[in-house]
Amino acid sequence: MPEHELTASPRDFLCEHTPSKSRVLALLTHDDGPDSLQAVLTCRDPELAHRAAELLRRILSRAVGALLEESVDGLCGQLPDAPASSLRRAVAHVLAGTWPTAAGTLIAWPEGSAHEEPDQEDGADSEGSGEDDQALESAGSVRGAARLRDLPGQVVRITSLREFHVHDRQALLGAAGEQGWESMPADQLDADDPHDVVGAVMWLADPPVYVDGADALTECSHISLLRRDKGDEVAEWSAEPVVADFGPGRRAAKAGESPDHSPGEELPDFAALFPVEPPHCEDPECEEENCLWQLTPRTVDLLHTALSLLADEAYEDAEELGDGRLVPDEHEGSWGVFPRLPKLTFATDLQWRRRFARAADDLADDLERGHWPRPTCTAEELALHLAIDDAGDSADEIGDDSDGTGHGTHSTLPTHRDDYDFGACTDMFFQDTDVLMLYSSRFDGIEDPDGDVNRQLGVGDLRAQAWFEPFGNVRARDPHRGFRR
Repeated sequence: MPEHELTASPRDFLCEHTPSKSRVLALLTHDDGPDSLQAVLTCRDPELAHRAAELLRRILSRAVGALLEESVDGLCGQLPDAPASSLRRAVAHVLAGTWPTAAGTLIAWPEGSAHEEPDQEDGADSEGSGEDDQALESAGSVRGAARLRDLPGQVVRITSLREFHVHDRQALLGAAGEQGWESMPADQLDADDPHDVVGAVMWLADPPVYVDGADALTECSHISLLRRDKGDEVAEWSAEPVVADFGPGRRAAKAGESPDHSPGEELPDFAALFPVEPPHCEDPECEEENCLWQLTPRTVDLLHTALSLLADEAYEDAEELGDGRLVPDEHEGSWGVFPRLPKLTFATDLQWRRRFARAADDLADDLERGHWPRPTCTAEELALHLAIDDAGDSADEIGDDSDGTGHGTHSTLPTHRDDYDFGACTDMFFQDTDVLMLYSSRFDGIEDPDGDVNRQLGVGDLRAQAWFEPFGNVRARDPHRGFRR
């Protein structure tokens, strides 16, 4: 069995009954191995278990009116606390289209096994091989990391455009609420959308779609609230093409491949935003202004990319983790961001994780405006530390290729002796590095502002719930700025 976590999708829900109890089971499928059953909840009432399975099955199939016939809250109110909580989590997983599984609960095909479709040897009987090949193809044995050239079947991409005119806000919010949607906290809502109408429409209108005989490789959306004062117009009356940019592939970014930007995409001109002057001389001790450290366009470009990728991964991981506790032994290596944070953050919820993703976005926005990324809260400090580490790794990949050949637009940026000096970035961007003490067992409890060591060192409140409180000596972010996704 693999030691890493595998991502599965629910296909059906079944019941198992014994004289003393009933269980609801999820039939899970994944690209790396056979289907498997996993327990969803256990209760003593067989009728309640059957209704729970039917409810999950109807949500999975997106049957019209399914949640009106049997509401999640209504059924959970009849279940004991533990199975009710399990049912709510299962509903969230079904709506997300993915089912988190602990390490070792799914079986992966061994490398070189018959399921890897090895070449036939020694003139093996070819009769019926066409049927076998067809069976393999129809079984959907597609690897999640496969490229187009690796996929034996055809791949269909559908780009759709849908606009909804909300003519009855209360009806919309009520319908979304009946299907399990909860509005974002009031202090996190944008002034343009104080009732979270966008969130309600997303919940109702964008469920995962299951196609028989096909596996979904990618599901993503681009959501925006149209505003006349920003020049927006409905698609039918738009004088300009309506386009959406989904950005580079996540796997390509992790593999170190340079993203190809979409035609017409407006990229930050870091050469203009962060102009540099040639050094006055080669003496490292020279204190002339031109010889002091400068934040260069190439350094900014790598740092901006690192922050943007960090935010993207954090948003995606937050949706998959939800409110669940992160368990290092289960999740190490399977998630891009949150296992890298101090352990005191492992029990945070979905909203906290989304706010951390936004912290990385805020710092990337600073660079896009030509400003140094000055953290305004503890979350931004940690996000910037992670991004500096990632940007340093990217610089190592560029290596001796000082011209950046093969690294897209990065190669067009001017060079400077201060390029990729991320040690200087750490020295210049932070007021202190107290947050890094949270990684050391020597400082266990240092996060508590009432602790003796904390007060002696003047560290301040480093508990997870205080990570988004603005520092007293900086300008706070706009609390109504909303989220990018």
